[in-house]
Amino acid sequence: MRTLWRNLRIATCDEEQRVFAPGAIVSRDGRIEWCGPESELPAGLRPERTVELAGRWLTPGLIDCHTHLVFAGQRAAEFARRSSGESYADIARGGGGILSTMRATRASSEDALVEAARPRLLALMQEGVTTIEIKSGYGLELDTEIRMLRAARRLGAEHAVTVSTSFLGAHALPPEFEGRGDEYIETLCRQWLPAIAGAGLADAVDAYCERIAFSADQCGTLFAAARSLGLPVRLHAEQLSNQGGSLVAAEYGALCCDHLEYAGEREAAAFARAGTVAVLLPVAFYFLDEKQPPPVDALRRSAVPLAIASDCNPGSAPCASLLLALNMARRLFGLTSREVLLGATRHAAQALGMAGQRGSITAGRAADFAVWSVDALDEIGYWMGFNPCSMVVKEGEIVLERAV
Repeated sequence: MRTLWRNLRIATCDEEQRVFAPGAIVSRDGRIEWCGPESELPAGLRPERTVELAGRWLTPGLIDCHTHLVFAGQRAAEFARRSSGESYADIARGGGGILSTMRATRASSEDALVEAARPRLLALMQEGVTTIEIKSGYGLELDTEIRMLRAARRLGAEHAVTVSTSFLGAHALPPEFEGRGDEYIETLCRQWLPAIAGAGLADAVDAYCERIAFSADQCGTLFAAARSLGLPVRLHAEQLSNQGGSLVAAEYGALCCDHLEYAGEREAAAFARAGTVAVLLPVAFYFLDEKQPPPVDALRRSAVPLAIASDCNPGSAPCASLLLALNMARRLFGLTSREVLLGATRHAAQALGMAGQRGSITAGRAADFAVWSVDALDEIGYWMGFNPCSMVVKEGEIVLERAV
């Protein structure tokens, strides 16, 4: 069906960052066919449907490019302990943290995981999210990792959202491999990765490089195995300390590196050479009460694309709001309105290897839109506790409309 979307203000988020006001879009069969000033609509256009947007702003559908959306249980008691002065790392070393969620997730069925994740996904979708990344990593055994990835795929099949999956088997060392980190990485490379890749369950391979997780060398071994299977890589790096993971990730052409509080000029230059996106996760920074922000100025100097994500997870970012993450990125990290909008659209698409498919209002891209009842684009990432998204369009179809 050919649809004309008219009487709107468009932020294209493309390379030129064009704005059309008043603008119009023509979509057909789920893709953008034309975009530009409404006064320049192609002659003889005969749309089968016209949608009047009454001067509202339209952006690409938002992309949440780093989440741990599928998990069981919660870790509110750990939050209380941290509020009393214990550190995230100390709780993890004592058997809490990721291992706590691992135990709950291993005990959950695929159906239970889907149902637990669904409200979190719907909350993000209501804010204009049309594409989301979902990781495994709370199973730390092959059967549960597969169950998590299947749950993520089901969420994408059951809802009007594109789901990109990441295999995060190297999230923490499971108790079965205590003291045998190299052996665990070898198991991932020789057994788990081929099984998951063969089943088509993962779109990328992720890892956590940190003192409480895996070394840069161990991550490099995993990345070499992933690349041999044709899977792109990404990394949690330099969150609590600098362990050299970012440089290894750049060496393997990682799609993105995420967190990055302890990165610097050297890492930024490596990302620029590799084409790696820096994904900033301000909710985790806030929730863990961290003091050292990521090196935003160094990343800017190297012209590294900046993406922003919710990091939705039960331990360090119990947040199902990308809009809140955008607000925090502006307030805590000093990002501009333009940077956070690109960080949740074009740059987030790049972080998922989807730059040619989503993330901008460009002919040929998916007709994924978020429509905003706001006066100015500065309001995206400004409001807290209020959602100004009034319409969500997925591949040319209105999937959510709400009064704002």
